[in-house]
Amino acid sequence: MKKALLTALLVAALPMAAAHAEGDPAKGKKVFNKCKACHFADKKKNKVGPYLVGIVGRKAASVEGFKYSKAMQAKAAEGLVWTEENLDKYLEKPKKFIPGNKMAFAGLKKAEDRANVIAYLKTLTE
Repeated sequence: MKKALLTALLVAALPMAAAHAEGDPAKGKKVFNKCKACHFADKKKNKVGPYLVGIVGRKAASVEGFKYSKAMQAKAAEGLVWTEENLDKYLEKPKKFIPGNKMAFAGLKKAEDRANVIAYLKTLTE
């Protein structure tokens, strides 16, 4: 009985492990092409969206000079930090993760694409 329960728990945890698997930064740079119209990743300059240099580990709604939605500001006030896990959830369905945010992008459905984009973003440090 215990063995069956442990096996069931491990199988249930596999999708979560895959979602947080290490991605490929080179592949992520290619996927990021979908984001380039609204975000710079290689320089600290805002576009329609805030720049993403140093996003991993940064507090939400913290880029100076960018006008964030009230929804994003509220999440920041709650203490939201852009961890890999939070970025994964946001990139999957931005409007579900933070209802009322300004990002028009529908999201990245494939876990592999999200992992790759996050790996790419991790290379863009301040």
